[in-house]
Amino acid sequence: MVKLRLKRCGRKQQAVYRIVAIDVRSRREGRDLQKVGFYDPIKNQTSLNVPAILFFLEKGAQPTRTVYDILRKAEFFKDKERTLS
Repeated sequence: MVKLRLKRCGRKQQAVYRIVAIDVRSRREGRDLQKVGFYDPIKNQTSLNVPAILFFLEKGAQPTRTVYDILRKAEFFKDKERTLS
């Protein structure tokens, strides 16, 4: 099963996260299938690769709760009426 989840990057006390599509059995820093976005909680910036995210969601990937909240905050689901949990 594939999940969309966060992968930690950056220095100590200055964490930034990549949003990645990754096999559910992999570790947080494990090998990802594809990078689909970027999230910086310090600067409150988000960058999303919308076609790649849609591709993985259509194939059955499940976002984690945190990634779902980031996508919802970026109004990713505004056009789509489906709810993912």
